[in-house]
Order: sequence, then C-alpha cells, then structure tokens
Amino acid sequence: MGYKSVTKSEKETAMAKVKLTAGRIAAFQCDKSNQSFLWCAEVPGLGVRATPKSDEKRYVFQAKVKGKSVRLTIGKVSIWSIPEAQIEARRLQILIDQGNDPRQIKANEKIAKEQNDIVLKQKEARESVTLGEAWAMYISERKPYWSLLHYRDHVNSMQRGGEKRKRSNKLTESGTLLSLSSVRLVDVSSELIEQWAKNESLKRPTRARLSLRLLKAFLFWCAKHPTFKNIVKENPAQSKKAREYFGKSKLKNDVLQREQLSAWFAAIKMLSNSVISAYLQILLLTGARREEIATLRWSDVDFQWRSLTIRDKVEGVRVIPLPPYVAHLLSMLPRRNSWVFSSPTSASGRLIDPSIAHRRACAVAGLDMSLHGLRRSFATLCEWIETPAGIAAQIQGHKPQGIREKNYIRRPLDLLRMWHIKIEVWILNEAKIEFDQQKIGLRVVAI
Repeated sequence: MGYKSVTKSEKETAMAKVKLTAGRIAAFQCDKSNQSFLWCAEVPGLGVRATPKSDEKRYVFQAKVKGKSVRLTIGKVSIWSIPEAQIEARRLQILIDQGNDPRQIKANEKIAKEQNDIVLKQKEARESVTLGEAWAMYISERKPYWSLLHYRDHVNSMQRGGEKRKRSNKLTESGTLLSLSSVRLVDVSSELIEQWAKNESLKRPTRARLSLRLLKAFLFWCAKHPTFKNIVKENPAQSKKAREYFGKSKLKNDVLQREQLSAWFAAIKMLSNSVISAYLQILLLTGARREEIATLRWSDVDFQWRSLTIRDKVEGVRVIPLPPYVAHLLSMLPRRNSWVFSSPTSASGRLIDPSIAHRRACAVAGLDMSLHGLRRSFATLCEWIETPAGIAAQIQGHKPQGIREKNYIRRPLDLLRMWHIKIEVWILNEAKIEFDQQKIGLRVVAI
C-alpha cells in the first residue's frame, strides 16, 4: 500500500461520487489528464484511480492527516474486491480519527518485519550449525591457550581417518566424535550422547572417555558463546548414564622403582636418536610435564646461572635449577634451530612424539612405563633422600598446598638447586652412571 501527498491539480481531476460496482469500475477510464478518480459515495475517501500509462486500476484512500491531504494506495482492483477495499478504507479512517498516521504505522511495521526477518535468519543460521562446524570454531579460538598435545586430542577426535600414517602402513582411524559431527548443535541431547557412548564403549572406551570430557568442555563453551548460547542452554555431555558406559578410568601407577633405574637408563642410553635419549633422561631428572620439556628453546637454557625457564601450564612460567648432568646432556645436543630438542624430519622443527622410542626402550628393559610415569617417578624417588615435599612440588610445577606454603614460603633458586642436585646425584648413583660434574665446571653439592 503506497501513499503520496495530494496536489491542487490532482484535486481538480476528481469526479462526482458514485456507488462503486464492478461494472462501473470496469467501464471507468482515464481522461486526457495524467490520472482520473472514481470516488465511492458509500465510504468517504475511497476511490479508484486510473492512469493512461497503466491498464491496472487501483483502489486508493484519500484523507487529511494533521491538516494535509494524503492519498494512500490500497491495491489493484483485480485483487481487491469492493467490500474488501471498503473495509480497508474504514480501517484507515479509524486510525486517522485516533490521531495516528497510517504512513508512520506502515513504516514501523516494515521496520519491525525487516528486524524480525533478520532475527529469524540469524536463528535459522544458528540452528543449522552442526556440531562439527562449531567444534572447528571452538578449537580455533582456544588453540592459543592449549598445549600442542591437548590441541591434537581435539583434532584427532574429529578426524575423518583413512589417511596414511607416517610410521606405519596402516591408515588412520576416524575420530571418536566424528559420528556426531553432522548433527545439528540444536539437536544434541543427552539421549544422543548416551547412544554414542554406548556404541563407542564397545570399540575404544579409553579414547572415547577422553572425548566425552572434551565434548563436555566444548558444550560449556557453547553455552557462553554469543552465537550458540541461545541453543545450548544445558550440557547434555554431563549425562551420568554416558559416563557409566565407559566405566571409571583406572588410576595409573606406573613408576620407576629404585632397583629399576639402572635397567631403564641403560635402555634409554642405547637409543640411536641422541635427542630422544637426552629428552627422556631430562624428563625423569626434572619431573616436568612432557610438553614443558619438548617445547624448550635455547633461549630458555641459562648455562651461566644454571637455570631452565619452563612454560608452565599452571603459573605460565617457572624457573627451575639446571643440575650438572642435565646441563651436560643439553650441552651435547645439536643446535639445528631455536628448539632444544630439534628434529630435522618434523614439520615444526622439534621433537613431537618420543613415546614410540620410549616404549621400545622399556620393552628392552622389561618395563612398562609411560612418559607421564617418569614425572610420577621423580616425585616418588625424591622420597628416598627425604626431599621436602614443597621443594619437589615447586620443581615439578605443582600448585602450593596449604596456607603456609601459598602465602609464606618463598624459596630462592639456590635452595631449589641444592636439593635438585642431591636428587640428581642419588638417581645417577642408583642407575650406576658414572659422571664427572667437573667436566662442565659445576661444583658438586655433597649429600
């Protein structure tokens, strides 16, 4: 329905009012002027407009709005019946009598419709997003805050599989969450996740248990995301039934015993890759997390002040001592690039997965040991020389425990170094490794 102001010349073209009928409207034609009007005698302001340029006649409504004559187009006579046009004209007159401007009401309705269309399109776009698409956005946003291993777990959970492996002829398997990737995010429910858990528990429960934890964190992120928070209002991955399908994860207790140190060191030192050999020994002798050591750069190693700067996932950065044997191992490594544990065959230029070589060495030694088990071993072996728990925890990067530890204990690096050297010397003695600390000019602290 259009509208326009009425000029004086247009008023002069008005004809006498008549009762509108289908015949009269059909016979009505435009005269020599630009337009002609056939006005209704029954409903004031209603008329039929004809122009020489168009064969289509239109119903119009003319009235005064705030002292000015205004004409509004109701619609084509071929579409609107006479009674419908009369009803519409009366409705417009009622609006005017109530002090409203039909033009403004129409403009407001148009704006409201456009805004509603935008909201509906946004809602449709949100609700059409699949879990896989949202997952890609999630890991892209969170990647800067994750370790490489944690990021890789997320990628692997959604991988399609079927690609060639680098160290095996077997093809990669599809990710544990791939079956959910095509599901719309709005359709993710507890029942769906429970059925997924039931299926995956029969094939690979350990990996799927990890994926369930990743999925739960992802859905918490969705619940706070400006785009997805309106469609993910609860976390279906918190389903107790889904967790029960996987059962409880077994607590890992792999740890090197005192009498196993010599066998482990002998097997590790026999590895053909000197970088991996040094990496594994340093992992045990520092008790650090695997990625903390793997991501060391040469700029993090201070041979002069005998310290290592480690990227800590808890505190951000922590500085620990550089004991003599660890310093010796580092000094023997090739300097190919900025990474301490470099790898000429890796795309990143550094060591990525030493676990395969470690498992082979442990098999030779007759041991079953994970990389994280070396971190657990450090903490356990410290007990033999009665290392204060806070000392070992600080070297390993554990959060302080207790009010006194958190607020009052501030250990200097020299104090940590004294105990760290004691720990290293004891482990090397038990491993039957002969090492002359004087070779690298570091004073030996006696036990």
